[in-house]
Amino acid sequence: MSEQQTALRLQAPLKRVRGLGSAHSGVHHWWVQRLTSIALLPLTIWFALSAASLAGAPYERVVTWIGRPFNAVLLLLIIGIGFQHTAAGLQVVIEDYVRPESRRQIAVWTVKALCTVLALYAALAVLRIAV
Repeated sequence: MSEQQTALRLQAPLKRVRGLGSAHSGVHHWWVQRLTSIALLPLTIWFALSAASLAGAPYERVVTWIGRPFNAVLLLLIIGIGFQHTAAGLQVVIEDYVRPESRRQIAVWTVKALCTVLALYAALAVLRIAV
């Protein structure tokens, strides 16, 4: 028996008719979540320590701090990676718990669009101060 025949036998009959076998996208999604979480670890520690050192500081000092190129780049990284990680995590929750398929797709698209818009707003705020 060939590999293709074996794979077809392992699929449920309805999946076989609809062509809904494994899309092999789960591994990519899993890796993206792991890599973003690893990248967020040092960025979050940096941000928490920085925010603690700026606690109670006047507005001008915070704006000056954000305006430094090193800080601005790290802030842009934490914004981009953080929203990517959020969208990926929420997608998993939606895929696990939202039914039917049409509602699931709308929810995933909405979350991705919302995360993209919020990330762009946050990045624009940092860039307006830094540039």
